[in-house]
Parts: sequence; structure tokens; C-alpha cells
Amino acid sequence: MAFVHGKSLYVSLDATDLSAFCTSVGNKRSADSHDVTTFGKTRKVYAGGLLDGTFDISGIYDNGASGPKAIVEPLIGTVVELIYRPEGTGSGKPETTVDVLVTAYEETAPVADMVTWTATLQCSDTEAITDQA
Repeated sequence: MAFVHGKSLYVSLDATDLSAFCTSVGNKRSADSHDVTTFGKTRKVYAGGLLDGTFDISGIYDNGASGPKAIVEPLIGTVVELIYRPEGTGSGKPETTVDVLVTAYEETAPVADMVTWTATLQCSDTEAITDQA
């Protein structure tokens, strides 16, 4: 096992590489929790349920035709494919492919810094986690 630096991360949305505009990608996986506690127990008992997940992508704003505003903002409310490669692109490196619902796109403009953007993506259906060929 080795530590991995984030500088090589690759992320694409709807077949468009957004890596050059990103400074952070968060991949949260979760599951439903169901209380199945019965009489006589002294501690709650839980059963797992459906899996869920979200991706939060953020970076530096670019107003070009291939920038995040032009690519991500029109996708709000649609389901598209996301490809996530936390170790970058290359043979044997992990890759997650999943359909996501683009639920939000936000821009932030501080007075003394660069404009930034954030997108929130809700995973939809099964994700495929494989090694790249």
C-alpha cells in the first residue's frame, strides 16, 4: 500500500474532462439505516438498506466554452455519466463510473480572490468500480 497524491486525479462529467478546472473532488458513499430494535433489547439494533452516494466537485471558475459554467450549469436536473479516477489515468488504476443527477451548480466570488465553482452530484443506480485497462 502506498500514499497517493491528489494532483493526478481525473474527473469527467457527461464525457467532458473537468480535471483542469478542479481543485477538490469529494466522493461520499453511504447507506440507509433501518431501526429493527425489538422488545427486550438494551441497545438499538440496525439493518442496512439501500446504498447511496454523492460527489462534490469544486474548482477555479473559467468562463470559456469548455469551462465548468458552460459544461456543468446546463446539466442541472439531468442524469449524466461521471467517471472518477482518484489516482489519475493509467493501466491498473481504479476507476469509478456512475450515473449522477446534477443537483446544484454554485459560483462564489470573493472580493480578494478568484471566482470559484462547486457542483453537487447525486449518484443514481449502481456504480462500477474497476481497474483501468
